Amino acid sequence: MSDAASPPEAKSSPEPRSGSQAKPALTRRAFFKGAGVVAAGGVIGEAVSAANARAYGPATLEGTVEVELDINGAKQKVTLEPRTTLLNALRNHCNPPLTGTKLVCDRGSCGACTVHLDGRPVYSCMTLAVDTVGHKVKTIEGLSPRGELTVLQQKFCEHDGSQCGFCTPGFVMAITACLERNPAASLDEIQNACSGNLCRCGTQPQIFEAALAAGRALQAKGGK
Repeated sequence: MSDAASPPEAKSSPEPRSGSQAKPALTRRAFFKGAGVVAAGGVIGEAVSAANARAYGPATLEGTVEVELDINGAKQKVTLEPRTTLLNALRNHCNPPLTGTKLVCDRGSCGACTVHLDGRPVYSCMTLAVDTVGHKVKTIEGLSPRGELTVLQQKFCEHDGSQCGFCTPGFVMAITACLERNPAASLDEIQNACSGNLCRCGTQPQIFEAALAAGRALQAKGGK
C-alpha cells in the first residue's frame, strides 16, 4: 500500500524585489496633511476663477440681456435670451426685421441663412447673437442699402439663378465673399466657396454661370 498523501509543503512568502520598498501605512498625520493640501488647492482654484470672471466677464448669462449689434453698418440694441441665434435675432428682434436671411433647416446644413461676420460667411443659425457683439454683421439687405442690385445679383437675374428663392440669399452672400477676395475666382473656387449651400431646385449650373459672369464684370470695373 502506498503511503498516505503527505500535506503540501508550506510556501514561503516571496522575498521583495531588490530595490523595492514596502509602501508605508497611511497615518493620521499624513491623512490630515494631504487634506490640507487639497483644501488649499481648492481655495487657490476659486481665487483664480474669480479673477478670470473679473477679467473676462461672467461665465454664464441668464434671463434676457440687452446687447448692441453692428448690423449692416448701423448699431442696433436688442433684448434677447443668451441662447438666441443670430438668425433669430435678425428675423425676430431687429427693428425693422431683417427677413432676407432665410430660416430653412435651422441646423447648419443648407446655408440659406448665410451672412457675413467681419467679411467672412457664416451660418447665422449656428451662431449665437451674443457672440457677435463687437463684430460687424452684414446681411443680404446690407449688400444694396440704396436698393440697387449688386453686380452678382444682376447676374443672378440674367442667368435665372433662382427658382423658389429660399436658398438665393445664402448663395449670394457666400459667392459675394468669394468674389470680394478674388474677382477672378475660378469655377472650382466658386464651387468650393458655396459648397455649404444647398439648392433643392437644382439651379446650381445657372448660379455658377452667374457667379463667373459677375467675376468678369467686376474685373472689368477694377474689382468693385
